[in-house]
Amino acid sequence: MKFEIKKFNELSILELYAILRLRVEIFVVEQDCPYQDLDNKDQSAYHLIVKDNNEIVGVLRIIPEGVSYKEMAIGRLVVKESHRGQGIALKMMKKAINFIVNDLNKSKIRLSGQAYLIDFYQNLGFKRVSEVYLEDGIDHYEFLYENN
Repeated sequence: MKFEIKKFNELSILELYAILRLRVEIFVVEQDCPYQDLDNKDQSAYHLIVKDNNEIVGVLRIIPEGVSYKEMAIGRLVVKESHRGQGIALKMMKKAINFIVNDLNKSKIRLSGQAYLIDFYQNLGFKRVSEVYLEDGIDHYEFLYENN
């Protein structure tokens, strides 16, 4: 597995297509949730990509302060169904947090996470900071990570 972090303009056309295809495959088709994935946040984001034999099998985006929230944000975390259960999402989140804290020198990260993943996010050091709410018809919580 190869992990890379790239700015939007560093992505090749083939990488961008694979990222968007994977996100639609998971969020729209698998989760049966029609929503607007192309929200004009990708252009300002860093994209963490996981490749297995040159195939993109996992992605997430790291969004700068002031775009989604006043804090840095992590979003659109997906792992291809064939690669789940291998701890890839956990490694991705740890790499994203490390990048934000150590490379970007930011101490707070906010995200909107699906409610069933509450333990996953809390085990990474995020605290639930909202009541449950519906986002695109799916229960979510807002989470905040603070590196003190």
